[in-house]
Amino acid sequence: MAWEIRYSRRLLYTDTLAVVGSVFGAQILWVKVHAWLVREPAIANAAQPFATVYSIGLVALWLGFLSFFGSRDSRSLGVGFTEFRRVLQASFSAFGTLAVIVYLFNLQLARGYFFIALPIGLLLLLGTRRAWRSWLCEQRKAGEFSHKVVLVGSAGSVTHIARELNRRPQAGFVVLGACVPSGQESSEEMGPEVPIIGDFDHLMATVETVGADTVIITSSDELSPPRIRELSWKLEPGQQHLIVAPNLTDIGGPRIHTRPVAGLPLIHVETPRFSGGKTHTKRIFDVVASSLMLLVLLPAMGAIAGAIKLRSPGPVLFRQPRVGKNGRPFHMLKFRSMVPDAEAHLERLRAEADAGNDILFKMKDDPRITPVGRILRRYSLDELPQLFNVLSGEMSLIGPRPPLRSEVEEYERHVHRRFLVKPGITGLWQVSGRSNLSWEESVRLDLYYVENWTLTGDLVILLRTAQAVLARDGAY
Repeated sequence: MAWEIRYSRRLLYTDTLAVVGSVFGAQILWVKVHAWLVREPAIANAAQPFATVYSIGLVALWLGFLSFFGSRDSRSLGVGFTEFRRVLQASFSAFGTLAVIVYLFNLQLARGYFFIALPIGLLLLLGTRRAWRSWLCEQRKAGEFSHKVVLVGSAGSVTHIARELNRRPQAGFVVLGACVPSGQESSEEMGPEVPIIGDFDHLMATVETVGADTVIITSSDELSPPRIRELSWKLEPGQQHLIVAPNLTDIGGPRIHTRPVAGLPLIHVETPRFSGGKTHTKRIFDVVASSLMLLVLLPAMGAIAGAIKLRSPGPVLFRQPRVGKNGRPFHMLKFRSMVPDAEAHLERLRAEADAGNDILFKMKDDPRITPVGRILRRYSLDELPQLFNVLSGEMSLIGPRPPLRSEVEEYERHVHRRFLVKPGITGLWQVSGRSNLSWEESVRLDLYYVENWTLTGDLVILLRTAQAVLARDGAY
């Protein structure tokens, strides 16, 4: 596709600039620093030609590994962590290969050269990739730089897939229409998300007419394996793509593995695990990170406590019973952001709660919030005392929202799966809309996290939390 080639070239240009800048910058810096340390400027001039040869080799090796690992593959651009993971894999592999070459041929290359070039290069590569991704997502929201899709399947399945793709335009799929068995399903069956543009018998003609480059097969009993195989033969190689959407929802990519068995592409879905080494590593990370954050934030927390005490009568901290892992109750700490008798006014205000939140009480202009509390909530500063809950093991830095007992009593049975992990100070719910989310969306995000959490995903959520706090969207 023309847009894929254009975008890949832009990534290549910025990758080249990042790699060349970091490698030659490291060369100049290290040679000059070394010459200054030994107080022999002539050494710097003599070392420059040899260092330049090594730098040219490292640039070629680094860019080659970025291409070899598919870091500019269009299927990994715009969404997910695959693009960034491939950049990291390619970078560490390039430096690992260089280290082996230096050792085998006994080359005189200083270790400091590695220590400067690698971190600077990674920061530049990941930073430029992040900037390009933001630009790409904005373009895709406008319908550009996206695959043009025809959905094929039953009325219910194409409607579901269309709704999900339209909800995430940054994924890069623009739904042009759907081909359904008879081509005449009613609008009540289909909904407004996707128009019917054809039937199964005239699928290829429809694809050509609307100019689609991707066919997504959702599900239908009338699409037999031989018929799907024939469809794949008719698509233009390299220009048109076939995607089969399995009946799996809210399953993280690392849990899905495809393997051919007897000519069948079987999909293996790993069951989630809630114990073992990964859980212990998460606990160690929680303790270390929360301890460091408390050391850094203690002066600010002291200032907040003083502001609360001066501007409003009552205690500084608010201790509220919540339900934690395995349904065990605990007292969650927060800086008090409401008047002291806020709980007494709750029932009176429930009738005025924002629509769409039958279980969670949410109110944008809650009259119980104090002036200081409004500022604390806007920037999520009232949550800082929960770092002590993390240290005590009652909470984690990342996890589902800790609910009230009254909320738990209204849960449907499947929602109780959120108690398989510790509740968190932040989580997918906070970085995906916070209080703007409906109850169904909040539950879906919490359960997705419970089933698919990874340490890498936790780090990404922490970074996105800082962005969400600064944006202040949904904070009230």
